[in-house]
Amino acid sequence: MRKPIVAGNWKMNKSVGEAVELASGIKIDLADCVNVDVVLCPPFTALKAVGDVISGTVMKLGAQNMHWEKEGAYTGEVCAGMLRDLYCRYVILGHSERRAYFHEPDETINLKVKAAIVGAITPILCVGETLEEREGNKTEQVVSAQVRACLKDVGEGAASIVVAYEPVWAIGTGRTATPEQAQEVHALSRGLLADIFDKKTADSIRIQYGGSMKPGNAKELMSQPDIDGGLIGGAALDAGSFVEIVRAAFHNAASEGN
Repeated sequence: MRKPIVAGNWKMNKSVGEAVELASGIKIDLADCVNVDVVLCPPFTALKAVGDVISGTVMKLGAQNMHWEKEGAYTGEVCAGMLRDLYCRYVILGHSERRAYFHEPDETINLKVKAAIVGAITPILCVGETLEEREGNKTEQVVSAQVRACLKDVGEGAASIVVAYEPVWAIGTGRTATPEQAQEVHALSRGLLADIFDKKTADSIRIQYGGSMKPGNAKELMSQPDIDGGLIGGAALDAGSFVEIVRAAFHNAASEGN
């Protein structure tokens, strides 16, 4: 069985002090959730402080982006080695906001995925369609193209990748894919992974749902056979809401015998 993973993407929110307060609140309530991987992804400015708060707990630290080069004249960027120095274990790559606002193409995301693996950091690869693409019946086409391009020539270390399906039309809008809609794309993604790698690898890769997952819908979404957790945005900024989502993953895993 795949171990569920719930990651909180704090985006460009929280000062260092606020981040410490949020991480501390989450820490208090998650000491016993050992069968769920819990990842906190604060802004770069708060990585060290949040890492100190969660050190020695079941939680892991994640970043929201990174460059693909090991070093160099890339003003404003950070590399895998810098993140590893801060004990980051995960990094979010290809988030729809990076694609839309900063025009990151699949080819760039592919370079980042491979650099993260080489740098011993687990990439959380985000894929998903816009509302226009969904309404145009292009979901399968778009997600397939993104998965194939972003994982091109990824070899050793593929099994460590986490994929996050995030329907762009459900991010920050309050709209959520139904469990059936989400499962359909998760199953598609797992089939693509089997084609790109092999079935054993595909069966081991965890696929999160990211699109307005909240305490009220988390359990039903994560009960689907190919949904292995959540990439949480807005609800991750409230300790109580985030903890409820993690506990939903915890109880689902317990009921399935993980």
